[in-house]
Amino acid sequence: MDTHSLLIQVLLYVFLPLWGIAGFVDWCCHRATRIEATSGLKESLVHSLMGVQVGLPILLCLLYRVNVLVLLICLAAWLLHELVAHWDVHYAAPRRHISIWEMHAHSYLASLPFYMLAMIVVINWPVMRDLLTLDWAGQLRLVPLDAPHGGEGYLPVYLGFMALLAFFPYAEENLRCLRYALKQRGTTA
Repeated sequence: MDTHSLLIQVLLYVFLPLWGIAGFVDWCCHRATRIEATSGLKESLVHSLMGVQVGLPILLCLLYRVNVLVLLICLAAWLLHELVAHWDVHYAAPRRHISIWEMHAHSYLASLPFYMLAMIVVINWPVMRDLLTLDWAGQLRLVPLDAPHGGEGYLPVYLGFMALLAFFPYAEENLRCLRYALKQRGTTA
């Protein structure tokens, strides 16, 4: 197996699953600290936003050839994710306890997107060179991959894995926080 293929395998079978597991641990910590009664719906929605900020580039890289457009989206999403993550902790810290487990989960949730982005840049170095030299001709459209990374079955399995570990738990968190906020609004009216 060549280095290019090995790096893709590490992304698919190590980093992407670890990101989902770290997100699930983070959700468990939110649940344990009763996020709905502390920092509430605002923080919960921010968590969903951060999931989209990392999830969209992941899907783009799994479905499309990495070109300047995809790399620009990945870079912008990573930068926005970093800004929102800093704001999230700044907002949450005075409102609820952030346990050592949650801090560890945050370290993975912050570092894994950077490592994945760095590996994507290394794997697609000619594209990064084109981006830096502004040689963008023909690279500002989405081009589907000829063969999916990980084979035909990888994406459905990964999406199912992420639905169980991230999508459904964070949707539950949003609903739990919304119900609590509505209940509080109803009792104070």
